[in-house]
Amino acid sequence: MGKKLDGKVAAITGGTRGIGRAIAERFVVEGAKVVINSRNDEKGQRALDEINAGGNVLFYPGSVTEKEVVEGLVDFTVENFGQLDIMVLNAGGVGDTAPVVELSDEEWQFELDFNLNHVFRGTRKALWHMVPRKTGRIIAISSIEGKRGKANIAGYTANKHAINGFVKSAAKEVGTEGITINSICPGLVHTDMLENQSGAASGLTEVADVIALYTK
Repeated sequence: MGKKLDGKVAAITGGTRGIGRAIAERFVVEGAKVVINSRNDEKGQRALDEINAGGNVLFYPGSVTEKEVVEGLVDFTVENFGQLDIMVLNAGGVGDTAPVVELSDEEWQFELDFNLNHVFRGTRKALWHMVPRKTGRIIAISSIEGKRGKANIAGYTANKHAINGFVKSAAKEVGTEGITINSICPGLVHTDMLENQSGAASGLTEVADVIALYTK
């Protein structure tokens, strides 16, 4: 019996650790070829060695705050594997925590590029390849903060709300073209970025399982 993602190709931003890494590993188990991205070359190579998928996983370096990196990831994926079926826009996060009255323009722009702009640019570039083929799956990793508000992370919260709205609109534009676009809003998740935080947290595999449902 063939694997669910046999013949499929996926690209994942922020795919060397945490949620992105769990998704990459799940996709490989399901038979997909995967390109993972990170701004850290060392972590990228380590992830390739540990996943060890016999050439079915490649690494594309660079920060998703840069338009050229986000679009380059898509081009690199198509050039090496011939197509792009699944785009997971996982990278993102909080920069410096501060109340709005202390938030600098530079920090605001960084969080905008890291979160919303990266999702917009990745979605647009992926669609340029998916629409002609009339098939594709795009998944943006948002956050539970995209459904509520929290003090001292106004930039992050605003971006996650915006990602959810962007996804809803974009999905309506391409739904008749055989393409789905969804956002996932996990709460606290056990990753190596969590230190000294309390409260219930989801496991990485649980999040990866949910993502896998949206690749059908």
